Amino acid sequence: MSEAIKETKAQRVERLKREMNPWAAHSEIVRFAREGFESIPPEWLGTYFRWWGIYTQGDGVGAVGGKAGEGKAVPYFMLRIRIPNGFLTSAQFRTAADLAERYAHGVADLTVRQNVQLHWVRVEDLPTIFSALGACGLSSLGTCGDVTRNITGCPLAGLDADEIVDASPLVQAATAMVNGSPDFYNLPRKYKVSITGCRVWCSYPEINDLGLTAVRDLYSGRVGFSLRVGGGLSTQPHLAPRLDAFVRPDQVLAVVKGVSEIFRDSDVLRQNREKARLKFLFLDHGWTPERFLSELHDRLGFRLDPGVAEVLPEEAYRDHVGIHAQKQDGLVYAGLPILRGRLTPAEMRRIAGLAERYGTGDLRSTSMQNLVVVNVPRARAGELAREAHGGGLRLEGSPFRRGTVACTGSEFCKLALTETKGFARWLVEDLEERLPGFEEHVRINITGCPNSCGQHWIADLGIEGKKLKVDGRLVDAYYFCVGGAVGKHQAVARPIGYRVAASEVPEAIERLLRTYLGERRDGQSFREFCAGHTDDELRAFLAGTEVAAVARDVSPGPVPHTLDG
Repeated sequence: MSEAIKETKAQRVERLKREMNPWAAHSEIVRFAREGFESIPPEWLGTYFRWWGIYTQGDGVGAVGGKAGEGKAVPYFMLRIRIPNGFLTSAQFRTAADLAERYAHGVADLTVRQNVQLHWVRVEDLPTIFSALGACGLSSLGTCGDVTRNITGCPLAGLDADEIVDASPLVQAATAMVNGSPDFYNLPRKYKVSITGCRVWCSYPEINDLGLTAVRDLYSGRVGFSLRVGGGLSTQPHLAPRLDAFVRPDQVLAVVKGVSEIFRDSDVLRQNREKARLKFLFLDHGWTPERFLSELHDRLGFRLDPGVAEVLPEEAYRDHVGIHAQKQDGLVYAGLPILRGRLTPAEMRRIAGLAERYGTGDLRSTSMQNLVVVNVPRARAGELAREAHGGGLRLEGSPFRRGTVACTGSEFCKLALTETKGFARWLVEDLEERLPGFEEHVRINITGCPNSCGQHWIADLGIEGKKLKVDGRLVDAYYFCVGGAVGKHQAVARPIGYRVAASEVPEAIERLLRTYLGERRDGQSFREFCAGHTDDELRAFLAGTEVAAVARDVSPGPVPHTLDG
């Protein structure tokens, strides 16, 4: 008898998805909660739970504590709360604070997709958490797994005085169309969508599978959307190409559905879990923007108008920090920089209280892991700022505090090589001491492994977690990538061959930034400065002397399909 052929990872996941739609199996989660962690079968731990925004939590050691590039899990879960377009009420945020306090060891993280993320969740508590979320209009559905993740948009939609159009109703309508739908529960891999009406593209459409950005036709005055597809980061970054299309607002849902169906029906993407994102149609299978648009037209049953000229965003923070005027007369919004995106329940309640006392009880989460209190009367903005500062919150920040983003890291993630959240806080505070008064735009993105959940490929300074042997023991280390950008000057950051222990990172960044301050031409941005120097020169600036390049080692294991990378 011939030996049975072993399933590949991709074949196993595809079989499991064919056998069951996890969204139709809520009763199983209720049963697991009743019977305990030991009752959960492997297919739920490794696959099905993710459709409900749940995945197993690492043991705090990260990838090096396990095998095949994946660390050991503990009998707790991460749970991600879906926040479409970043729109929150103070009541919803208080509910999240209560859940974090009661069921998540007092830890809540804001993610780069505008979600709220909890840790240390027990399976026994999941039904209670689901009920609490549902009672206030929230859900964890579809925030992980091979589905459409949280649809992002400009957090100031409807408020930004400079926006082209308020696209938030389209975000909500698209979410209702795909999230929980049996037509879209089985995609080849995770699928990320951004729809924004702002001019600065603060939801990063360039790195989404599907990005729609508002544009005004200068000749006709019509408002519509430009369309980009196939963006994504991870270990093979790909900035989404623009299709030659002008999408009218009344065509947006049809386009979202059509692109999603192309992705869903691309069986060629179901053969390899590491090459299953939409971008691989372009990277590995010879697709061009022209072919994609032709396929989309076939799906739609009509042709989109040709694209019109668009104005790409210049270099600018996309963080919405500080007090700024809204389009509504006499109102402002107040953006709070949340260092590393981490909050305690007490801080969450404090922010909810600010929204209630000074605004209309509305909050917005951002893709830079920050929060915005909106609809504040201008006359009360100063009072809000004083109360926030007195409670340990800020309405301003150094470029390091405003521009630093960090992924989950080895504290909770099984794929990470380094601890990132504590490191990010220490790095920012250290750089503020080393470079007081530094005012230039510098975005620092910290990712705990090569998979780029911290989006290091689009950062001015992207640092990627590694391990380094120092005095016979392994320590956290970081590899530098320089010159990433989005918008008008979009580029993937260059790996420049410099790696140091985590403890040496602040000093290296200080050397580089002092060199920039001393040698830059008038008005030269940090991005322009880096673009004008070779990898060898940038390494020397970081190290303080000429050093040989070190290789950037590849991912230690499979690309995760549960994280916000």
